[in-house]
Amino acid sequence: MSRSRFIALSVLLDAIVVILGYVLTFLIRFGGHIPPDQAQRLPLYLALAPVVTLFYLAGAWTYGLYDHERTDTAWLVARGVFASATLGTILTAAIAFFGGQRTAAFARTVVVLAWPVEILLLTGWRLLFLRFGRVKWPEQRVLIVGTSEAAVELAVEVQKRVKWGWRVVGLIDPSTEPGCEPPSEAGGYPVLGHLSALADIAHEHRANRVIVVSPVAIRELVETLVLADEVTVRVDVVPDLYEIFIGTVDAIVGDVPLMEITRSTVPTYYATAKRAIDIVGGFIVLVLVSPILLIAALAILVTDGGPVLFSQERSGKGLKPFPVHKLRTMRVDAEKHSGPVLAEEDDPRITVVGGFLRRYRIDELPQVFNIIKGDMSFVGPRPERPFFVEQYVQDIVGYRERFNVKPGVTGLAQVSGGYATTPERKLKYDLIYMYHQNLAMDIQIVTETLRVVLTGRGAR
Repeated sequence: MSRSRFIALSVLLDAIVVILGYVLTFLIRFGGHIPPDQAQRLPLYLALAPVVTLFYLAGAWTYGLYDHERTDTAWLVARGVFASATLGTILTAAIAFFGGQRTAAFARTVVVLAWPVEILLLTGWRLLFLRFGRVKWPEQRVLIVGTSEAAVELAVEVQKRVKWGWRVVGLIDPSTEPGCEPPSEAGGYPVLGHLSALADIAHEHRANRVIVVSPVAIRELVETLVLADEVTVRVDVVPDLYEIFIGTVDAIVGDVPLMEITRSTVPTYYATAKRAIDIVGGFIVLVLVSPILLIAALAILVTDGGPVLFSQERSGKGLKPFPVHKLRTMRVDAEKHSGPVLAEEDDPRITVVGGFLRRYRIDELPQVFNIIKGDMSFVGPRPERPFFVEQYVQDIVGYRERFNVKPGVTGLAQVSGGYATTPERKLKYDLIYMYHQNLAMDIQIVTETLRVVLTGRGAR
């Protein structure tokens, strides 16, 4: 069983157990026979069941019952369940006792009696799982940058988590001079090489996490890893006071705080919500803009003839190519003599109608089909043509990083920078979005995009 399945199963079992616990308590309270007056109140109980269940699930999350490292012994399980069940009982009692007329008929003694029943049931299934369950935790092969006493202490703490998939691959000498011979070991852990060879070492030993203990050139380290096509790692640092002032602590190993300085993935709930919004929003937008698309298509046909649509290969997530669809805004033979070139301000290849469509981004509307299909999202880095991507990957440090997420119709670079700004500046905006993306930021970018569209600001 994987970690995600374990968490999902835990939530499901908790919900079932909470409801079952109240049913058992109800039967115990009335001696196995439901009085007629209580039977009449059944709709009330059913209406409150989801709320009561959420109280207990919130308590379980609050006290770490879904965190495997905080529930790996019988004592930790019992303590967590006791605290979470107590919180759930208090919140349920608050509704039952102070909820007004709607909850006045609630059998309040059931709430009190349910407290020990819930503790026994919630503890019981977890202890059985500890005894007989098997979970496959994701493997974390850790390289530690540093050979000091602090680095060795961290390695010891990491190694204590071997049953949760953690493993120390080795230490890295923080010096960047390849001419100096690094020590062979430190504190019993092998020293695998210099910082300058970190990317090669990470690839060779299949490391997926780097923890920086010693003061090193963080910028050089991150850029080295970003440029290494063969390796994708999470980078954490043991922060000094300065880093704590400007960032947030993301994890704690033992009593050592860690600050993540890379973001390789987004939370599952965010990715799921964003995809749902793309599908639903895509169909809504398609219906709303259909008249605009029809008028624009007729204008292109009348002034410049066909074709109306223009499809072009772009690089998507993971550099996977896909056809992007737009309304044609340039002459049919726009690149016949020049080959692939980027559009410029006052580009002579742009038609009269095309200039208007570009100014108000109407030419981008057919990309709603790409969104519904799943090649693109409403918000993300703009997809580029493979011809230019190959150049940028070679010339611009970290450019490959932007292809770790799905491209978008609009993005932070489009609403913050100029339409024809440099690829280097666009990359900075793209990385800012990638490492800090959330639904609130997506809404802000979409709102700003609407303002840009209505004013025609930044068009080329």
